[in-house]
Amino acid sequence: MRATHWTWTFEDADGRPLADGGEVFPTRSDAEVWIGESWRGLRERGAETARLRADGRDVDGPLSLRPAD
Repeated sequence: MRATHWTWTFEDADGRPLADGGEVFPTRSDAEVWIGESWRGLRERGAETARLRADGRDVDGPLSLRPAD
């Protein structure tokens, strides 16, 4: 069985790709915990949405990085 590598990609308000987080996670859970802890800093750097990727393919998103009202 091949290991899955989980990563995030980000887009600005116009849908343009931003540099990815550079983080690679061994599990989906690790990736989700990280985004939960990091979204505010990502927003400060211009990210509006995030997409979770597994081995280079989108598996979830776009996820808004705006706080819920």
